[in-house]
Amino acid sequence: MSERTNGPERSPGTASSASPAVGRALDMLLYLAGRPGLVQAATLARDLGIPRSSAYHVLTVLADRGFVTYVPSEQAYGLGVSSFEVGSAYLRHEPLERLARPILRTVASRLGQTVHLGILHGAETVYLLKERPPARAGDIDIALVTDVGVRLPAHLTANGRAILAHTSEAQLRALFSRPGDLTTRTGRGPRSLTELTAELGRERERGWSQEVELVSPGFCSMGAAAFDHNERPVAAISTTWRRHHGRHDTEDVREALAQGAARLTTALSGHVPTPGGGQVSS
Repeated sequence: MSERTNGPERSPGTASSASPAVGRALDMLLYLAGRPGLVQAATLARDLGIPRSSAYHVLTVLADRGFVTYVPSEQAYGLGVSSFEVGSAYLRHEPLERLARPILRTVASRLGQTVHLGILHGAETVYLLKERPPARAGDIDIALVTDVGVRLPAHLTANGRAILAHTSEAQLRALFSRPGDLTTRTGRGPRSLTELTAELGRERERGWSQEVELVSPGFCSMGAAAFDHNERPVAAISTTWRRHHGRHDTEDVREALAQGAARLTTALSGHVPTPGGGQVSS
């Protein structure tokens, strides 16, 4: 006599009919992650085949936990800060650092300047790697605040701005939802989300970001982003030097950073966004 079964055997960690809300929540997050802009709840429920009442309930829980954000003026949802934090935590693991380290070493040697790898963690830049160039006669080692593990406001750093330039407007609103979120360290920098969005739009179009004395007086930085297979920014390579003591033409710096970021994108099996296809509207 054959044994009667109710379906395939499941491990304890496999989703089942006992936890539909968990599956729906994950489906919603993946759906929002794949969309360039905000999505209304009705559209999300329709595309995922979820009853509207269930969709609203799950979205409310996700919003309470910060995984999605609701924009009243659009009556729509986008990813929230907690989603960024989960993604950033993944990126802090060894694979990214292992792939990036030889690339940073090459860029630092070419420029004769310290080079950093950074990621976005909420509204902050977190520096994962710092590579110094080989010592040369006459070199003057400069003290930088950007050591490994240091966090700085992303909208002030070239590293963070390179990532933010390819971030959707909905995500920018979630990251900088209050006027006080746009802090300043030197009295310079964007004072409103409108101003920041315009600056990021210009930086996205030219393919690199720059800050001049936004983090520290007398210093400037440049950064370029690396992308994943969905053309989303996952990290950035940047370098900092004294404004009036730079040994390289800025075009050389931009080219070296762009090449390094392109190599990291390839190592991550990623793709650079097509021109004009950026996510942030200026």
